[in-house]
Amino acid sequence: MEVAGRCVAKAHQAVREAARTGLTTIELNEVAERVIRGEGCVPSFLGYRGFPASICSSPNDVIVHGIPDLRRLRSGDLLSVDIGAIYEGFHADAACTFGVGELSSEASALSATTKKALWAGLRQARPGMRIGDIGAAVEAVARPKGYGVVEGYVGHGIGRQMHEKPDVPNVGRAGKGVKLRVGMALCVEPMFNLGGSATRVDPDGWTVRTADKSLSAHWEHTVALTPDGPLVTTNSALVDLLEGARSC
Repeated sequence: MEVAGRCVAKAHQAVREAARTGLTTIELNEVAERVIRGEGCVPSFLGYRGFPASICSSPNDVIVHGIPDLRRLRSGDLLSVDIGAIYEGFHADAACTFGVGELSSEASALSATTKKALWAGLRQARPGMRIGDIGAAVEAVARPKGYGVVEGYVGHGIGRQMHEKPDVPNVGRAGKGVKLRVGMALCVEPMFNLGGSATRVDPDGWTVRTADKSLSAHWEHTVALTPDGPLVTTNSALVDLLEGARSC
């Protein structure tokens, strides 16, 4: 799973370096797939339940599961990219949100807050804690800002399958839910909206948008629970623990 995680981190770095005004999201998909296969891994998303691409590209009001297409990126776009990879049967999965060109202060703050919530949740991913501790930590970051917290789409367990039990909601009560133990691996993935929390799905059956057309941000990492604490396998710091400006 660590190998798959490093692969996902490298794919994210390559996509962020490639993303610029005028490029299509199909082209970003090609960048990611080249990195994944070049690392000896297989894209997790391609063909998963019929999904037609190797990444999810979700601009602006798209929350998750956006399908790469011929749409060209524009300055000011807030783009969420979700990438998964498989190595020797084990999955890793991560998402990050970034701006293309000049980003508005509102959009920048939304992404930064969602990322902060991700790390707040990851710090709770320790043996002996509970799933509710993660959700409570994530929710506590969003509420003071007045952001809508997406509840209908959640994090998940991960391992030999991309989606395993338990679910990892972005809201919760501390001390409640499944008890965490050594050997578990989870994907923590807060999704915050600049407006309300309601969602809608496009006719393609995949693309999930904010119902009020407000901006959305999505951040995710895969974390393994070890006796020494959480190991974030998809953090580009393993490949910037200091979370440099371009790290996911």
